[in-house]
Amino acid sequence: MILREENPKANHIVYAYRTINDNGQVVENSSDDGEPKGCAGVPVLNALRGKELVACGIYIVRYFGGIKLGTGGMARAYAQAANDVISKADLNSYHKMIRFSFETPYNTINRVLYLLGLTGIRDYERIFENERVRWMVSSRQELIEELQSTLESERIIAR
Repeated sequence: MILREENPKANHIVYAYRTINDNGQVVENSSDDGEPKGCAGVPVLNALRGKELVACGIYIVRYFGGIKLGTGGMARAYAQAANDVISKADLNSYHKMIRFSFETPYNTINRVLYLLGLTGIRDYERIFENERVRWMVSSRQELIEELQSTLESERIIAR
């Protein structure tokens, strides 16, 4: 671990993270790294939970300063450090991305490109086949639903 190499005299390197798996479930973990159980990683994890953060993690490098905090003081110190980091972080909103594929006739290519731009969808692929164009689009679920509804209402695709 790079942090261990960069901080060889550190007593503890505590972490917590939260991510989302392929099934849309929040997966989280934390490590106390030798601190009393539940006094380090869990308070950091709770700070992430409290702000409903996902796709992120926090590492805290601790050097012993000679003052014993006790388990309560230690938990408060780790929680405060995590909250300080979160308050200063440049956070981005998380949006679940989904894929949508459909086929259109060649004469609708420009209209589909216009609709993609209108909805703000920029991640797409086209495969030009003999008689049709196959589209693979990735975006936020609400944008995909908007596109799909418009394509259906304009009878560019059928459900």
